Amino acid sequence: MSTINYPRKHRVQQVFMSYSPLNKKTAKVSQNSSSIILDIKPADNRFKIDQTSLTELVKEKNTDKLQNIGGVEGVASILETNVEFGIPGNVEDITLRRESFGSNSYKRPQRKSFFHFVVKEFKDLTIIISLLSVVSCLAFDMMDNETLARRNEDESLIAALFLVVISAISNFWQNRQFQKLSELCNNIQIKVVRARLHQKVSILELVVGDVVCLKIGDQVPADGLFLEGHSLKVEESSITQDESDHVEVNCHHPFLFCGTKVVDGYARMLVTSVGKNTTWGEVMSSIIHDTNELQTPLQIRLNKLTSSIRKVGLAIALLALVVLLVRYFTGNTADECVIEEFHGSKKKFYVMVKAMRILATATTIVELVIPKGFSLAVKRTHVYALKKMMIDQAMVRKLSAFETMGFATTICTDIAGSLTLNQMKVTKFWLGKESFEAAAYSSIAPYFLEFVQEGVAMNTIGTAYRPTSRFEIEFLSNPTEKAILSWAILELNMEMEQLMHNCKILSIEAFNSHMKRSGVLLRRMGDSTIHVHWKGAAEIILKMCPRYYDSSGVMKELDDHERMKFEKIIQGMEASSLQCVAFAHKQLSEEDQEYDTKDKNIEEEGLTLLGLVGLKDPCCPGVRNAVEDCQYAGVNVKMITGDNVFTARAIATECGILRLGQDMVNGVVIEGMEFRN
Repeated sequence: MSTINYPRKHRVQQVFMSYSPLNKKTAKVSQNSSSIILDIKPADNRFKIDQTSLTELVKEKNTDKLQNIGGVEGVASILETNVEFGIPGNVEDITLRRESFGSNSYKRPQRKSFFHFVVKEFKDLTIIISLLSVVSCLAFDMMDNETLARRNEDESLIAALFLVVISAISNFWQNRQFQKLSELCNNIQIKVVRARLHQKVSILELVVGDVVCLKIGDQVPADGLFLEGHSLKVEESSITQDESDHVEVNCHHPFLFCGTKVVDGYARMLVTSVGKNTTWGEVMSSIIHDTNELQTPLQIRLNKLTSSIRKVGLAIALLALVVLLVRYFTGNTADECVIEEFHGSKKKFYVMVKAMRILATATTIVELVIPKGFSLAVKRTHVYALKKMMIDQAMVRKLSAFETMGFATTICTDIAGSLTLNQMKVTKFWLGKESFEAAAYSSIAPYFLEFVQEGVAMNTIGTAYRPTSRFEIEFLSNPTEKAILSWAILELNMEMEQLMHNCKILSIEAFNSHMKRSGVLLRRMGDSTIHVHWKGAAEIILKMCPRYYDSSGVMKELDDHERMKFEKIIQGMEASSLQCVAFAHKQLSEEDQEYDTKDKNIEEEGLTLLGLVGLKDPCCPGVRNAVEDCQYAGVNVKMITGDNVFTARAIATECGILRLGQDMVNGVVIEGMEFRN
């Protein structure tokens, strides 16, 4: 392994460092016709730039300022990052970067104490009246030297207040569970390059200077600069609040912002700001987070019912209060064991005691009539269901999800990761019209295998590396790319690093779900020939090929009759629930080379079909029983897919969603585009 040199010094062209005390708080940029003067505040560490300058560099999108620092490579040099191998990644280096530039975390709201939930429960007007009534009765009884054992209404009120405390305990525990769940959901794994190794780390461990690998569907984890990549487009509506237009990011516009989403292409970025120093972090810091769970629909309906009962209870209690007061002061009290008759000769204090006892009786009626256990019982049920689902590795962020599931009549599911394990493996390889097993790969012509290996190694967003000689090769990419890379390296003996060293990529068309293909234009360094490689859905690639290689590696014409044979082969693999991927190749002539290298276009016509691979993604254990349980309960299960509809139909049959002999006219299996339309 070659030695990795991480630069400690850097050169800044046309930059004047100002160390005067006036510049310790702000970094100013002045521009004239000949040069740009950048004042960079000296940092109290080995890095020759402070966080404020890095934040403003990306936030202002000032390309002139960036170029005068030396471009992206200049910033990487200042941050002591090797653009190819990343940061050293040892404990001392990570610690120093966190101390200098901060950690990738945001200020979270202070945890609410148990006292907060107790106070919240006691804000109920009925509870306040009850509490005052209890305190008043107890005070007067103690002054009147009466025993407390006779006060049944006091015991009822105390029992009601005890239920309130239990409700506060339940809310407090529930809040703690959701905080833990939120922390678990925010712990996203991202792919970075450290000490030459591609590895996955928690987004919370990201530091300034890291080299992050981005692909379609990823959310940019920090502010940074574009290092290298192809066809990268991001959606910045989350930070600009504008329409969701796709912004192209490249060497001329290298600025990436935290919180934006990659919608096309792939790239590597240099992290310049993390946590609260990012554009997204500033927005998050200005927002007061409220982690309170909104009431579920059932709780809302129960609250309406409780409110109606409360009104009736208050009316009854008020009527009882008036009747008891009138009867007491008129001397018509029937039950002298409870309330003695009123006599004008008695002391005012004694009359006040009896009046408070009448008020306590009315308050007890209110407490007994209003069903406070409804809301508490619903919360306890939700929390119990939450714990049960977390045991099954299902994360529920809103309690209302349980009720939503209860009202569901139809479940729409995708394939990968839901019905299948999302662990693909190449199980079929077709060269021409003949299927090859792994043991027969050695009989394939070497030059033909070189074409296949070149198409796999150069036309991919995945990476393969061996941490040390003692460990197996690790693959980092999506399941499809990982399966193809694993097959090519382990079974075709592909040397990925050597192929990437022998070829130079001129242009790339990244894979997207609409085109269902990806292409690469490359130059071989040995003979300077230009080659085109395409990879994608078999039916798409087949339409681009007027020729094919047979099992002997001989190129033949692909007429309509031969094309029908290939279509049957593809349909046969799809009927076996295999995802079919095709490879195509073309070597450009001298005239085409001059045209394509100038405009960086990737030829789409006149290709030769190299071969077909079938990838198997096994169904999850128990998924068929789960589908049958849903259907038995009257819940319809439908499959929404972006893959080939025949493959989806085969998987749906295997999972029990589609029965044998049942057609798809009833919409059991639907393509994503049809579903959206």
